[in-house]
Amino acid sequence: MDTQLKTLYIVVPCYNEEEALPETNDVLLRLLDRLQSCGKISDSSKICYVDDGSKDNTWNLISEYCCSRKNVSGIKLSRNRGHQNAVMAGLMTVRTCCDMAVSIDADLQDDPNVIEQFVDHYLNGCEVVYGVRNDRNSDTSFKRSTAQLYYRFLELLGVEIIYNHADFRLLGKRALDALAEYGESNLFLRGIVPQLGFKSAAVEYARSSRNAGQSKYTLAKMLSLASEGVTSFSVKPLRMVSAFSVLLFTVCVLCWIVNLISGVSFSEAMILSVWSACSLILLAISIIGEYIGRTYIEVKRRPRYFIDEYINQ
Repeated sequence: MDTQLKTLYIVVPCYNEEEALPETNDVLLRLLDRLQSCGKISDSSKICYVDDGSKDNTWNLISEYCCSRKNVSGIKLSRNRGHQNAVMAGLMTVRTCCDMAVSIDADLQDDPNVIEQFVDHYLNGCEVVYGVRNDRNSDTSFKRSTAQLYYRFLELLGVEIIYNHADFRLLGKRALDALAEYGESNLFLRGIVPQLGFKSAAVEYARSSRNAGQSKYTLAKMLSLASEGVTSFSVKPLRMVSAFSVLLFTVCVLCWIVNLISGVSFSEAMILSVWSACSLILLAISIIGEYIGRTYIEVKRRPRYFIDEYINQ
């Protein structure tokens, strides 16, 4: 083996993916074999599946793959901890074993063939390589429009984020070590990674349909992730509440003046003002409460996950 070749680990978070895993495993193994045969990565490179507390046959399949191929490894979390924690568990586990790691979802909607371009950028000195979607036609119109709106909203709030990038990326050894320094419980990796610095590049690809099974990202989970992105990286919503309060006070004063001039009773004007004020107060409490809740979770410093079992590490 050429000792100069770099070791690549492909981290694949899995939650109830027994239908998708057979094809995913075949595709990724062929990719590893191709990259090894053309001399771009070492033969110690591996696929690392992270079972995020699956309730189906996912872990049994991962165990079979690990037994049949030495370049497949598995991590089983003690319970379901969510996609971001599963990705982090995989990256933090493999960072001592590899020179670079790629995270990709098990459904292969993100094109695994561009991983070769990721590796090329890494070999040319990039520590971070982002997979950026240039075609989301496989998504529903609702998901596509809301995703685009969300990225624009984060940019408006001053959050540094890569447009149309999810969690398909390559991180080099230095970037992985830097990521390990982030200890927050409320993980939003697509907001954290751009903060690492280091030389970076982006590779565009067309997003495909799932290879099998159903999406595990429900609307509730997407809204939760969206909330993480806003509250973890921007305080502008709190400042907006202050601005709204000043605006509402001004509007209320104007309403009083207009209503008094037009002959409307003082009680009617007060009712309008009270309803407006109550609406703003409820909005302010909900926004502030969200920040307080995130802070409450952070200060407890609870572990993000526990690993129940390793195979082929």
